[in-house]
Amino acid sequence: MANAETQSILVVGGGMSGLTAAIEAAEAGYDTYLVERNPYLGGRVAQLHNYFPKLCPPYCGLEINFRRIRQNPRVRVFTMAEVESIAGEEGNFDVSIKLNPRYVNERCTACGKCAEACSMEIENPFNYGMNKMKAAYLPHVMAYPMRYVLDPALVKSDEAEKVKEACPYDAIDLTMEAKTMELKVGSIVWATGWKPYDANKLDTYGFGQYPDVITNVMMERLASWTGPTQGKIVRPSDGEAPESVAFVQCAGSRDENHLPFCSGVCCLASMKHANYVREQYPDAKIYIFFIDIRALDRMEDFYNKIKADENVRFFKGKVAQINQDETGKKLVLRVEDTTAEALQEITVDLVVLATGMEPNTAQIPLPVEVPYDDYGFIASQTAKPGIYAAGCTRTPTGVQESVQDGTAAALKAIQSIARR
Repeated sequence: MANAETQSILVVGGGMSGLTAAIEAAEAGYDTYLVERNPYLGGRVAQLHNYFPKLCPPYCGLEINFRRIRQNPRVRVFTMAEVESIAGEEGNFDVSIKLNPRYVNERCTACGKCAEACSMEIENPFNYGMNKMKAAYLPHVMAYPMRYVLDPALVKSDEAEKVKEACPYDAIDLTMEAKTMELKVGSIVWATGWKPYDANKLDTYGFGQYPDVITNVMMERLASWTGPTQGKIVRPSDGEAPESVAFVQCAGSRDENHLPFCSGVCCLASMKHANYVREQYPDAKIYIFFIDIRALDRMEDFYNKIKADENVRFFKGKVAQINQDETGKKLVLRVEDTTAEALQEITVDLVVLATGMEPNTAQIPLPVEVPYDDYGFIASQTAKPGIYAAGCTRTPTGVQESVQDGTAAALKAIQSIARR
């Protein structure tokens, strides 16, 4: 008969599918370890302004999940952690996990005194580098755990001692080092999620060259009250309100040179972003350049609502190139109008590239052999006996589907150890 250790479940990835899997397994009575590479839980969802289907901020849903974790002693959370090795077999896995130093211990009350004493600034990864933040930082306003982090560059600097002394709770430990933790578990859920496709690879679209060419994930942060502009959608180049905005669909997706597949959610995301713009700027002109529109089931009603807006033009055509005009203040899109079979040039103030979802498993595979498809996704829900894929490690998916997939993976993980 299996011992208590091999009746436990490891969940790798603290986004929506991983959170769901860990909570459901724990509430079913199984000891669960939740491992997340970032210093906070919530994944990409925590960076959204609103999400489908209700178009509400994600914090309400995340807070419910965080409360469920706090109230359940069967869930143990490890942030800034990554799985280094997996050995063994279904029902008896030996897992080695690297715990990276946060340099802040459990005494932290998130008072912010360390940030006040810190002058060093770094790029803010939560806002996709659109602004700077202190090198002693809270990852975001609703972070779980609600604890500050010190950037390694700060720890190595002459300023480190001053920041440490500013903490009234002795919560800063500059001597923290990476540690290795060994776990024995019965089954594993792999839910390491996705990253936005690198728009720098789209050399004809001017991303990185023209500041007013941004990506869809950056637009989410611009629209958020916790973002770099406190929710005001403006042109990054000059902080001015855009009078015209272009949304370029399939930016690097469905393209043999980039991501050959469709991520499924980008069309709806761009329509949601168009709605953000229209709410702030009722007179703004919006263009959505598309190959075809994917809005299934009840989401078709949302598509029809956006399409009915007289200031939103759906333009069937592939954008070939984006350049600045002679003034350097406008962007010119060269696009083939496939309906009229003619080339057009359209001038706008701001361009948003709908980049697709690239699975993190494409760059960081599991430390054990499992099958992948041609795009880097784990090829099936059962990666191998006892290891189950969830969410965007398995297929591009939205938030609602990620929750369902996390629940399904938890059930598979429970069945895996319960039948032994």
